[in-house]
Amino acid sequence: MLIDPDHPFFRPLWVRLLTVALPLAWAGVEARTGAPGWALMFAAAGLYALAALFLMRRKR
Repeated sequence: MLIDPDHPFFRPLWVRLLTVALPLAWAGVEARTGAPGWALMFAAAGLYALAALFLMRRKR
């Protein structure tokens, strides 16, 4: 995995939320300004972070 969900850096919820929200928000900015390629790349990064940090994360 590119993101290690068990790393202590990702323990606080706010860090995980920002790691997901910022790329998704930037994808919206890129889509709004007419750069669909960049929008897709940032959306993919945000969705990957969502999957890695929330969906596939092991509960401790």
